[in-house]
Amino acid sequence: MKKMVSLIIVMTMAACLLAGCGGTASGTAEDIVLKIGVSTGESDPRNIAAQQFADEIAEKTGGAVTAVVYPSGQLGGDAALIDALATDSKKVDIVITDASNFATYEPKMGISALPFLFDDFDTAWAFMDSEVEAEAEALLVKNNMHVLAHYCNGFRCVTNSKHPIETPDDMQGLVIRTPENPIIMATMTALGANPQPLSFSELYPALRQGTYDAQENPIPVIYNNKLHEVQDYLSVTNHIYSGMCFTISESMWNKLSPAQQEIIRQAALSSAESDRENNRRQTEELIDSLKDEGMQINEPELAPFADATASVLAENASIYGDLYDKMEAWRAEH
Repeated sequence: MKKMVSLIIVMTMAACLLAGCGGTASGTAEDIVLKIGVSTGESDPRNIAAQQFADEIAEKTGGAVTAVVYPSGQLGGDAALIDALATDSKKVDIVITDASNFATYEPKMGISALPFLFDDFDTAWAFMDSEVEAEAEALLVKNNMHVLAHYCNGFRCVTNSKHPIETPDDMQGLVIRTPENPIIMATMTALGANPQPLSFSELYPALRQGTYDAQENPIPVIYNNKLHEVQDYLSVTNHIYSGMCFTISESMWNKLSPAQQEIIRQAALSSAESDRENNRRQTEELIDSLKDEGMQINEPELAPFADATASVLAENASIYGDLYDKMEAWRAEH
C-alpha cells in the first residue's frame, strides 16, 4: 500500500510538472511573456527603447515577466495592432504607436496630433505627459487599452517623388500615404493632397512602384526605414507632432501583481526617456545623412501651411469638447 501511495504521489507530481503547475522559476506556466508589436524597423528609436524595456523587466522580475519585440509589422500594421488590443485577441500585449492612431476607437485621442500645436520637442513632451492627454487616454480603458508611457516619433515631414514642397500649392493633387488616422488625413486634405491610408509595412514597395507620390513621417522614420531610396524630395514641414503611446492590454495589465505592475510602469517610463532623447538626436543628425544619400531637402516657410490647416482645428473642436479648451489653456501657459 505504501508503495502504491508513493507511486501515485510521484505520478501526480510528474503530471503537474508537465502541465506547468505551481512554481515561479523561468519556464513555468506562471511566467509571462509580453509580445510587443511595432510597425517600423529594428533601427527605429522605438524598437531600441522597447528592447531596453524588455531587458529591464526581465532583470527586475527575475525572469518571471519577459518581453519579445516584434518590429517591422511582424504582428501587423498599426491599425491591426490596435484592433488586436481592442478585441483582446492575445496576438499582441503591448503596442507602441502614434497616440492619434487610437482615435479610431476613441476620437479624443487625436487631440495631440492637431496640426502645428507645438514648436519644439520639450513642449510636445510636456503636453504628452500632461493631465489633458491623460484625460483622453483614460477613455481607452473601456477598449482594453492602458497607456503606461509616451515615446516620441518626432515631427512629421513630407517626402515625395515629384518636386520640392515650398508652399501648400505644391501639395495639390499628390497621392500621399497616411496611416489610418483621421487627423493626419484631414490635415493632408486641407493642404490639397489626396491622402490614402496604407499599412506602414506596405509603404516602401508602394512608393517604389509609384502607387503613391508621397508620404509623411518624422525624419528618423524616413531614414531608418530607407524611404529615401524611393523618394527624391524631403520638405521639413513639421506639420504634426507624433507622440506615441506605450500601451498594454488592460486584460494583461490586470494579470500582473502590483509589484510587477510597478516594475513594468517604471521600465516603460525610463525607456520612454531614452527613446525621446534618441529621437531628438536622430532628428538633428539624420538630415545630413539624408543629403548624403541624395535626397533634395528644403525647409519651407511654415506659416502658410499652418494657415491652410487652421480649419482642421476648428472643424474638430466639437469632437474634443471641453478637452479642447483645456488643451488651448495648457498651450497658453506653455
